[in-house]
Amino acid sequence: MKTEIETNDIKGVSEVILIYKTKVKPKDRAKITSSKDAYQLLFDSWNKNTIEYVEEFKLLLMNRSNAVLGILSVSKGGISGTVTDIRIIFQAAIKTNASGIIVCHNHPSGNLNPSESDTKITRKIKEAGTIMDIQLLDHLIILPVEGYYSFADEGIV
Repeated sequence: MKTEIETNDIKGVSEVILIYKTKVKPKDRAKITSSKDAYQLLFDSWNKNTIEYVEEFKLLLMNRSNAVLGILSVSKGGISGTVTDIRIIFQAAIKTNASGIIVCHNHPSGNLNPSESDTKITRKIKEAGTIMDIQLLDHLIILPVEGYYSFADEGIV
């Protein structure tokens, strides 16, 4: 007599698994206490060979005590822009159990002033974060050479 083993295999449905693994002990995580701290950490994570060539958008993920959980490159674009999908930002935030986020992008042009699209995406991220109880703490624009613009320091976030 042949016995069939029952499984929970549902045909035509993909399994979704959310995993976040850290290799950094909580006591060893970097802490963000200012826009300067965030700038330095994010600037150090940038590829210095492409920072003047390609615009990139990054995400800094933090827990309730502003300890860094990770950095994610959200998108890379061309010389004058990159497309930022806020769903990717919040997928990462949820996956890491982040309570706060800082977003950042570079301006290869060397212009520190935020564009209208920079302001719009900041507003959208802040609104989505409010709904999800994930606080947008800042949006930084960094330059290829040292220098940054902080939406929080300017009272915009």
